[in-house]
Amino acid sequence: MFITDIKKDFYEVVANQRVALLVAGDIDALCACKILQALFHCDHIQYTLVPVTGWQELGTAFLEHKEQIKLLIKQDDDLAVPSYDEIFRDEDEENEDDSGNESDEGSEPSGKRRRFDEVKRQRARREWEARRKEILFDYEQYEYHGTSAAMMVFELAWVLTKDTKDMLWWAIVGLTDQWVHDKITHMKYVTDVATMQRHVSRHSHRNEDEENSLSIDCMRISFEYDLRLTLYQHWSLYESICNSCYTCCHFKLWTLNGQKKLQEYLADMGSPLTNTGGDIRIQTFGAQFGFKNRFLASDMVHAAAALLESTEKDESDTDNFIKALDSLSRSNLNRLLSGIDLAKKKLIAIQQTVASCICTNLILSQGPFLYCYLMEGTPDVKLFSKPMALSLLCKYLLKAFVHSTRNKRCKLLPLVMAAPKDVEKGTIIVVGIPPESETSDKKNFFGRAFEKAAESTGSRTLHDHFDTSVIELKTEDRIKFLDALITLLS
Repeated sequence: MFITDIKKDFYEVVANQRVALLVAGDIDALCACKILQALFHCDHIQYTLVPVTGWQELGTAFLEHKEQIKLLIKQDDDLAVPSYDEIFRDEDEENEDDSGNESDEGSEPSGKRRRFDEVKRQRARREWEARRKEILFDYEQYEYHGTSAAMMVFELAWVLTKDTKDMLWWAIVGLTDQWVHDKITHMKYVTDVATMQRHVSRHSHRNEDEENSLSIDCMRISFEYDLRLTLYQHWSLYESICNSCYTCCHFKLWTLNGQKKLQEYLADMGSPLTNTGGDIRIQTFGAQFGFKNRFLASDMVHAAAALLESTEKDESDTDNFIKALDSLSRSNLNRLLSGIDLAKKKLIAIQQTVASCICTNLILSQGPFLYCYLMEGTPDVKLFSKPMALSLLCKYLLKAFVHSTRNKRCKLLPLVMAAPKDVEKGTIIVVGIPPESETSDKKNFFGRAFEKAAESTGSRTLHDHFDTSVIELKTEDRIKFLDALITLLS
């Protein structure tokens, strides 16, 4: 159903029922889940929490809990959602037209009048169907993200006057997830940051007296311009510079000359970090838990993502989901710190893989796009069998390639990357991302392209991820799938 009033059309509807809460496997969804859980606890609403990693699990969960489910689809202007009448046509309306014509008495023969009305109605139907097909094609050909789900649920809590600082922090982390994983434009991020900043100011003024009396349980949220250095508060400065995408690409740390530049820079630390060129600062938020624990919102995102896609132990996706969800609560600092340790290993693996791919020329130009395939046996390849990790590697690798290549045409190309998914089943995971650009609208066309390439070649694919630009493919079908994709996009 389409709703415009999230309080009236959604929350008041489920308030007196047991709810099935289906949560996707990304950090923004986890943050939205945390806010909804807090609201449900506040209003004594019973719910069942069901993690879902893709469409198949969503379908299974729907069948198991269909008596409890309330579907929420928010009509959001920045998503350009088509109107109801453009996509759906009620049969009742047509029947009413028919009955009206039949009761219309006149001198003209009724049979001739009916035939004329039928031709007119069929013509209008064909025009509507053609328009509908065009609208759906335009709407579905690209994949892109709108407002953070956590922000939307926080707005609900605010409207209900039940918002807390914890809820605000989760909304901020959800928004930051979109920035870390490059899902929204810089302008959209800055706009949403301004919205969150107003809420931070409101909460700071409201609880000013409480804040003045510091306690071990208090939390302070602050808006700040901070450095684009990943996890630098939990790492040495050198390690953070080496494993942050921004500085790694700027210094070209995969080259000996780049490493030399970094050593010279560190030896001359009298110059401010802003002299590295460009804008190394980003608008963000930080939170102080108690007296000594301080985290940036991006720290939370990296930690939760590392826990959610952990490959270190043979644990189920559900176990990893619960750990990632727990890490977002400030009462579980040990879980959060273990996530930060995992995130460090993940970022090191990403930068080492980026350096290896560029130095061994693994990025190939296939005409309409760039292509890179991680072979079985590549260090840390198991880590990149997960969609978020592979997508982050893909984005870092494309940025690094754009900084390293002299080919102007290649700088404007998108990137398709593949890695082993399940060796026993003989499958690989494939992800496609749009060209690297500061002014990019972040629209991704690979979802539809992957579908068409698979259909035309009979390639055995699984389009199960909520991000349509991520698919699974039989390893032996890789070559013909790639050839079809080249032909399709040429």
